[in-house]
Amino acid sequence: MNQEARNSVNLNKYISDTGVCSRRGAEAFIVAGRVTVNGAVAQLGNRVSPGDVVLLDGKPLKEKPRLIYLALNKPVGIVCTTETHVPNNIITFVKYPQRLFPIGRLDKDSEGLIFLTNDGDIVNKILRAGNQHEKEYIVRVDRAYDSEFLKRMSSGVPVLDTVTKKCRTWGIDRQTFGIVLTQGLNRQIRRMCEYLGYRVVSLQRIRIMNISLGPLRKGAWRLLTDQEMEQIHALVQSSVKTEEASRPAAGPPARQKRAGFNRRK
Repeated sequence: MNQEARNSVNLNKYISDTGVCSRRGAEAFIVAGRVTVNGAVAQLGNRVSPGDVVLLDGKPLKEKPRLIYLALNKPVGIVCTTETHVPNNIITFVKYPQRLFPIGRLDKDSEGLIFLTNDGDIVNKILRAGNQHEKEYIVRVDRAYDSEFLKRMSSGVPVLDTVTKKCRTWGIDRQTFGIVLTQGLNRQIRRMCEYLGYRVVSLQRIRIMNISLGPLRKGAWRLLTDQEMEQIHALVQSSVKTEEASRPAAGPPARQKRAGFNRRK
């Protein structure tokens, strides 16, 4: 097989990869005579090589942008906004060559794991409150807490005209504890602590769903692997993308195994 043949792809795959339709839909376009390759009407089984001109109904096909998913260890001081005129915004900080946006937020004074992507569909599935995806944090408060504090944090705290959902907490040292949330209320952990008379000194997100912060150094980012994304897609497979997810469930939600995401903490 020569180099040109090795670099070529089936025409139906080439068309479907642009996002205009499925492979079966592409075959229907080809059979209908709506596709040309280098000026000639295409046939089923044609292959496309780099530099070939493929037209659908006489118009060039626009390639679907490659979906990007990256994990950033956000430092304190970086603002989770796509508005690049805002000082210390996350987009300018990451400097990725394609336009990305964060999934959820970590407030300016918080640090840790956050995802950025150009895939709007998965953003909606992850962020909807009813989808119950986990986010794990390490929190340090301004003074020693007791077992009653952890119990009340995990049982639900009145904030923002609601009561937070039950969650899992555990002690680390006299002033530091871990917490796993499935909600995304604005500055939720800070508000919960304030209600109980404590001030958050530091807050770090160490896990979102199946992805842990691990050894990723502060300020660094990495692309999520294909295997990690397969796991994420499996976790959000049954997620909904409309207001339906934010409505109270009819019964207690099933617990996910080490899964999760958030808006701002």
